[in-house]
Amino acid sequence: MSKVQVTDVILRDAHQSLIATRMRTEDMLPICDKLDAVGFWSLEVWGGATFDACVRFLKEDPWERLRQLRQALPNTRLQMLLRGQNLLGYRHYADDVVEAFVAKAAENGIDVFRVFDALNDLRNLETAIKAVKKAGKHAQGTICYTTSPVHTLDLFVEQAQALKDMGADSIAIKDMAGLLTPYATYDLVKAIKDNVDLPLFVHSHSTAGLAPLCQLKAIEAGAEHIDTAISSFASGTSHPATESQVAALKGTQWDTGLDLELLTEIADYFKEVRKKYHQFESEFTKEDVSVQINQVPGGMMSNLANQLKEQHALDRIREVFAEIPRVREDLGFPPLVTPTSQIVGTQAVLNVLAGERYKTITNEVKRYLQGGYGQPPAAVNENVRTKAIGHEQPIEGRPADALGAEMDRLRKDIGALAKSEEDVLTYAMFQDIGKQFLEQREAGTLVPEALEPIATAGAAKAAGPVSTEFKIDVHGETYQVEITGVGGDNSGKRHIYLTLDGMPEEVLFESLNEYDGGAASGGKRGKASGPGDITTAMPGNIVDVLVNVGDEVSAGQAVLITEAMKMETEIQAPIAGKVAGVHVAKGDRVTPGETLIEIVPH
Repeated sequence: MSKVQVTDVILRDAHQSLIATRMRTEDMLPICDKLDAVGFWSLEVWGGATFDACVRFLKEDPWERLRQLRQALPNTRLQMLLRGQNLLGYRHYADDVVEAFVAKAAENGIDVFRVFDALNDLRNLETAIKAVKKAGKHAQGTICYTTSPVHTLDLFVEQAQALKDMGADSIAIKDMAGLLTPYATYDLVKAIKDNVDLPLFVHSHSTAGLAPLCQLKAIEAGAEHIDTAISSFASGTSHPATESQVAALKGTQWDTGLDLELLTEIADYFKEVRKKYHQFESEFTKEDVSVQINQVPGGMMSNLANQLKEQHALDRIREVFAEIPRVREDLGFPPLVTPTSQIVGTQAVLNVLAGERYKTITNEVKRYLQGGYGQPPAAVNENVRTKAIGHEQPIEGRPADALGAEMDRLRKDIGALAKSEEDVLTYAMFQDIGKQFLEQREAGTLVPEALEPIATAGAAKAAGPVSTEFKIDVHGETYQVEITGVGGDNSGKRHIYLTLDGMPEEVLFESLNEYDGGAASGGKRGKASGPGDITTAMPGNIVDVLVNVGDEVSAGQAVLITEAMKMETEIQAPIAGKVAGVHVAKGDRVTPGETLIEIVPH
């Protein structure tokens, strides 16, 4: 057995797991010379949620980040996480998009592609792995680890062998939720190593506090590679600390040979960097062995907590955690990793808050049950499937086979805003925010979210007209607020006139000190109370409005599409009648309880 090789995830999964993927390139580049000198087998620097976060929040070009890191890390393999046919988005893309994306990622600096599918449906990896091999890069076939009646050692070994047959250069066990236990790890690694002659990587989050022990047992069983994170961004929902694992193996047959003093210098640097992002820290990224019960990954936990907090239902989070395994079983035991973690988690929230299971079903659950993401690992609950898609027959083949080529259409749609093929691919990944990013770049108005948001409520207490501007940050979304006037104080109530992201609003406060962040549109949308008043169960954004004032609608007809937690949901008419009012437009932010559409019965 030769020395164990280390992949450090400090520039990708570590900050994705602990500070919502918010680390900026400017905080990565100054330490790259030291990272490059360590002698890591690879550095994970791209993929996962980094692409989304760059475009959506940081207003950085993710391709430019990759090029800068490639230049700053000339001696180290650069690695990315690729969601198979989903690439870096939340839907399946056509084969020509997958091929173009992999080719450009390789050209811009990626050496190792860790390719996975949320359902372990290996058909969804074929195109990506072929594209990686065509680019002359390292294709790492990945198995998402989970536990269920159908996820057995035999199944995982069979999948590892199939990945080798597909052309994979190595195998990775991806334990995204921290479900592995030490002796289960030993058995799994030994079974794969006894049957599949490829290098084996173990990627395990420390959510349950067991990952360092799991990695040691994996090494004893024959694994040659481990994923770790520099200690200042390690543990909890991140990964075992690099320095600790290096120290644990020092002087053994598996000695990594890495320099602890140099690693400590790097850790000291990132200790200071982490302070800069304190607003993105969450209590739900700490170690919690309950993941062994509910299988909820840490990033998913913090996301769910934020959603529930927005609607004053945080006290119901344990109900949601209890509902998640039930939804997962209904959907055939998918591993909980993007995008299935969002699909299952959002549906569980809706089931709890609606007081009735599957009263509202997200479009993604419908697509999943149609076979749009691939083959579920086990049989799904047929009652739930019928409720979601009726008697429609699910797709049997590879989902992407039903998709026509997309690149030519995407190039045409984005037009002159795209200055390169990379820009077209940015638009392809996230069409709305990608287009917005390219438009803002063109106009010179790219403004990253504030790291230190300032909110000065005191300014609103002025008696006369005022114009005070500030930014507030709510769960990673930044809003530009300008107070343009304050009305008189009548019977304890005060009118505040302001603009929110450029839109005029009027807010009625019972007390300036008691306003709790509810809907800031009291002057535009009333409270839903009538049988035909349509509202939403979760805070989110309007994706599409499907009706106009005067339209006749039937009960159960879709009238709105909303988006929350990156999942879309159709909102249906509760009664038959005529649309009397539409109070939202595409892109609007909405909160539960507001009247979005009014329907009057015949």
